[in-house]
Amino acid sequence: MTFAALWESLLPVGRDSGTGGYRRFSWTPADAACRAWFVEAAAVRSLRTHDDRNGNLWAWWDPAVAGAAAEPAAGEGGLAGAVVTGSHLDSVPDGGAFDGPLGVVSAFAAIDLLRERGHRPARPVAVAAFTEEEGARFGVACLGSRLLAGVTDPARARALTDRDGVTLAGAMAAAGHDPAALGPDESLLAGIAAYVELHIEQGRALADLGEAVGLAAGIWPHGRWRLTFTGRADHAGTTRLAGRRDPMLPCATAILAARLAAARHGALATVGKLTAEPGGVNAICSRVTAWLDARAPDEAGLRAVVGQVVAAGRDAATAEGVDLEARQESASPAVEFDARLRDRLARALAARDISAPVLPTGAGHDAGVLAARVPAAMLFVRNPSGVSHSPAEFAEPADCLAGVEALATVLEDLACR
Repeated sequence: MTFAALWESLLPVGRDSGTGGYRRFSWTPADAACRAWFVEAAAVRSLRTHDDRNGNLWAWWDPAVAGAAAEPAAGEGGLAGAVVTGSHLDSVPDGGAFDGPLGVVSAFAAIDLLRERGHRPARPVAVAAFTEEEGARFGVACLGSRLLAGVTDPARARALTDRDGVTLAGAMAAAGHDPAALGPDESLLAGIAAYVELHIEQGRALADLGEAVGLAAGIWPHGRWRLTFTGRADHAGTTRLAGRRDPMLPCATAILAARLAAARHGALATVGKLTAEPGGVNAICSRVTAWLDARAPDEAGLRAVVGQVVAAGRDAATAEGVDLEARQESASPAVEFDARLRDRLARALAARDISAPVLPTGAGHDAGVLAARVPAAMLFVRNPSGVSHSPAEFAEPADCLAGVEALATVLEDLACR
């Protein structure tokens, strides 16, 4: 099956007819349809599949199935263990088609291309699709890879809730998976020699450079914080301004402070989700909760941005007779991808006359989480508009094929020699 056919088969799944965006949230019917698509794509290619204990999907191209000899020991420049590629299939609310799925579709297409060229793996090759990468339903990004790598506590993960109060444990159980099994999988990690994730660029550096594909240098440190402002519910038409304890006012101060602090430190800070309770048009809120996403070139800058936002919110809350609880929900340290692996990928691509400039990124990825446990690298595919997390996200078909070619070249070098 060609890349185009694979892409078209996934494109309708979880798409909202009104916005044109995607709502592929973990452990929902849309997620089940994505999982079924993954299993079918693997079956067509005679790849064995399984779900790991955290709900991540795996499809394996084994040396024995390919007719090759048993996996050799790693020699000079060789690898011991499996070569894994893939990404995720879930989306942000009304997200674009490419963020995540491009990496999974390209992984299957790259295997097709290698087979067409007569290559057989000398060591296992796996396509992975990690669950809850966006954190759109349960609030913690890269949850599947975090659990696999042992950086998120399983008990805390089971207790996470969505906006309707459904726990992760309940959602998994309803979908037929055992939440009691959540946690690190050391044997699976020990068998991975390298993880290479292909992803659409979430920016336009490649477009500005005139290049179709690139390599990742590393990922900025980033995290998410929940700011809960608690005041007193009251009547909007009868309560005097001086007598109010309105939590919306210090929340607004914190949001404005985020923009100022980010600009001051060359960072990024965003409040993209906010809830007001009880939510009446003619009522003063009793509680407002805002989620702050902050990213910076270094840890010191990140701490400074968040500290200034929280301080501004707390000062404003005190002035309005409002309480503020600030809680960090997730944290991802700065990631420098494995230099030896990145250099090896660069050499393999250059040998095929594939230009791939090295780029930093502020976007988090499963590769960034796994980099703490296994050698990891990333390939980017050009995004001409630079827009992401939006239905406007886009990659040209020719650039998608260039990404498949680059990924196949990398897999050939890592797994077929």
